[in-house]
Amino acid sequence: MKKEMRLCMKSDVEAIVELGLLAWEPVFESFENIMGPTVFAIVYPDWKKTQRDEIERVCRKTDNFDTYVVEMEGRVVGFTTLELNQEVKKGEIYFLAVHPGAQNEGIGTALNLFAIKKMKDAGMKIIEVGTGGDPSHAPARRSYEKAGFKRVLPVVKYYMDLTYEN
Repeated sequence: MKKEMRLCMKSDVEAIVELGLLAWEPVFESFENIMGPTVFAIVYPDWKKTQRDEIERVCRKTDNFDTYVVEMEGRVVGFTTLELNQEVKKGEIYFLAVHPGAQNEGIGTALNLFAIKKMKDAGMKIIEVGTGGDPSHAPARRSYEKAGFKRVLPVVKYYMDLTYEN
């Protein structure tokens, strides 16, 4: 199937939001299992609303963000949001998601390679992308590594549930 990669249009935003929520649902389920329901509820009280608001914000092409979609047969099946910091020449893949029904078809890798080219063409010197170390992020890590990114800085977050009594 032919994939078309293009700049996000206003008419794409709702499809992008729905795609992001579907793609990231397993991630937030994993977070809840790892963190426990009490900590999760405090850290992510309404993750769907937070993600929706953030996707809508970056799709409005505010600040230094550009959002691109992958469309197949008239349907948005993936997207990426790039943030370009011209001052320090650093780009970031801020968001990247592929519809669960279209995963493992090379769309994530194509989005990564597209992002790399866009950022290189824009004069960026480095590109940053972050993802989780839990099992739900394994496909994202594989996609980034397949595109040439190197894991360089492990990050660990600690939480303590003070409502739990021994």
